[in-house]
Amino acid sequence: HGDGSGVGEAQRMLPQALNERLRAQARRLGVSLASLCHLAWGQVVALSSGREQVVFATVLFGRMHAGAGAERALGLFINTLPVRLDLDGSGVEASVRTTHARLAELLAHEHASLAQAQRCSGVAAPAPLFSALLNYRHNTPAAMAGSGTDDILSGMEWLGGEERTNYPLTLSVEDFGEALGLTAQVAEPISADRVCGYMQRALEQLAEALERAPNTPVRELDILPAEER
Repeated sequence: HGDGSGVGEAQRMLPQALNERLRAQARRLGVSLASLCHLAWGQVVALSSGREQVVFATVLFGRMHAGAGAERALGLFINTLPVRLDLDGSGVEASVRTTHARLAELLAHEHASLAQAQRCSGVAAPAPLFSALLNYRHNTPAAMAGSGTDDILSGMEWLGGEERTNYPLTLSVEDFGEALGLTAQVAEPISADRVCGYMQRALEQLAEALERAPNTPVRELDILPAEER
């Protein structure tokens, strides 16, 4: 509820080998890479809060069910809604499929207001429905040299900019198509870089479990990097 000055930010690119392993498993299971990332983030939230049932926010594109003519409408359709995951004794592969199904179901409600979601949840206001957010972003690579972008910006000076939300714990997965990155924005005193480390470790554990032992209980996915342990 402040001005964003107490928020730390950290960014990192994931190893290319991990990116390729995760994409290979998503293709094998017929699910989106976003579903794998949501499950990994759910485990980070679960182990850091001591709960196996977690609710966090996911950012929806908002145009999947926007109706006829939506492609001609200007502006953002983006919405933020809750998703609940159970990080319990279910096998990792089964949990990935369940996560994918829940995200697909959520698309039918992509234009529901957060106030309506709060009422449906039974969580009494003013308690927040969630305080952690995952934003899976499909990013386009930087403009190619010689594309004319520099001409448009000639004579302008870039002063800077920053992104903030009202949520104390925000993680963005940056999907560049051929690469994956993480951006964390976390309220002090928690370290944003540590949060990125937890997510990377959870993704590594998820990839390994899917490759070698897909029936491993999802609750056993570790989130502590070796150096922190």
